[in-house]
Amino acid sequence: MADGPTPRKRRGMPGGQGGLRAGSGTFRHVCAIAAMHLDFADEKRTSDDMSGRRFGLAGRVCVAALLLAGGARAQGAAPDKANEAVVLAPHRAVYDLVLDNTKPSGNIETAKGRIAFEFTGDACEGYALSFRQVTQLGTEAGPRVVDARTTSFEAGDGASYRFKTESSSGGAKPETVDGTAEKAGGGYEVKLRQPKAETHREATDALFPNAQMKAVIQAARAGRNTLNVRLYDGANNGKEVYDTLSIIGKRIEGEPSEKPLQRPEFEKIARWPVSISYYKTGSGESTPSYTISFELYENGVTGAIHLDYGSFSLRGTLTRLDLLPQQRCAK
Repeated sequence: MADGPTPRKRRGMPGGQGGLRAGSGTFRHVCAIAAMHLDFADEKRTSDDMSGRRFGLAGRVCVAALLLAGGARAQGAAPDKANEAVVLAPHRAVYDLVLDNTKPSGNIETAKGRIAFEFTGDACEGYALSFRQVTQLGTEAGPRVVDARTTSFEAGDGASYRFKTESSSGGAKPETVDGTAEKAGGGYEVKLRQPKAETHREATDALFPNAQMKAVIQAARAGRNTLNVRLYDGANNGKEVYDTLSIIGKRIEGEPSEKPLQRPEFEKIARWPVSISYYKTGSGESTPSYTISFELYENGVTGAIHLDYGSFSLRGTLTRLDLLPQQRCAK
């Protein structure tokens, strides 16, 4: 679609920090939250892990076998659409979280929470995100509340990324990571303002979050079963990079299970089951730091999310979805 004749102003990072209402603020798309791998041994460990400072094993995964499957094509592929531009839909969403009782949960006895976010923009203006996740955990050491908030802005061409993440556990003072990243010389440069001012450069390129989401959708369209990309999203201390492995299933047919998605707008939109595992680059570990699974729609909306932190897992149900106005963009 062509742009209108009126020039548009470039959108900046949203000023708010999200909230627990649908209207107050995605799933990097589950960005900073998924980076919080939890592995409780005692109360001190609980606090550290929920702040995203430690990583442990998240279960054995045979990465080699999955990589070998990368050349296969899934049924229902549409090669003619593989090269079409991916258009991500602006939307607000709320997911209610509960403990996945079908998997071992270590010292976690109970868990509930909520994710709320607002995702806006397009390839012309860029993409703005306001995200919040609050999780209440019942552990052997006592109850604990974890609160994590992220705001970010990614250029439409994926060349630059601004981010601010605040996370706190047990009522402690929030830890903040604030910075920018910009592609340069085949790699990218990160400039941090918090927790302390510093600059570092990576010689190897990486995708930023929305570019990663688009790459997964393009791979699904092309009928690919796997996708490997390197990701930088500013998580934790702002220096870490992840090698990601996406496993993409066959296109899902039939009505979605979540009521907010049972609407005419989604009847003809393709969706696939996707699982993305995140490996800390350079760690040498064959098990992911965490894994996210969900049903991915061709417009970037996600349903039926599952967050696997290794020591326990959370299931998320989409309880509210508001599609936002989408401006015309030729890119």
